[in-house]
Amino acid sequence: VSNLGMYGIDSFSAVINPPQVAILAVGSLKPRAVVLEDGTVAARPTVTLTLACDHRVLYGADGARFLDRVRGLLERPDALLL
Repeated sequence: VSNLGMYGIDSFSAVINPPQVAILAVGSLKPRAVVLEDGTVAARPTVTLTLACDHRVLYGADGARFLDRVRGLLERPDALLL
């Protein structure tokens, strides 16, 4: 995990260093406009996560599933208790 959010960086691409096969870049947490399910717009805290992975070791689809799981846990942290 590489975090530059504490410096106000919204998003960035982290570099994989051998023997790593993936790295998660975490940007700043800021309120941003989000369209809700009912079509209204509201300010919600959001963060940009970027996953860089070595496709010789980790398939992109597996990386996407990992990011989806992280997103789900961040949106509903109570799921960690299940």
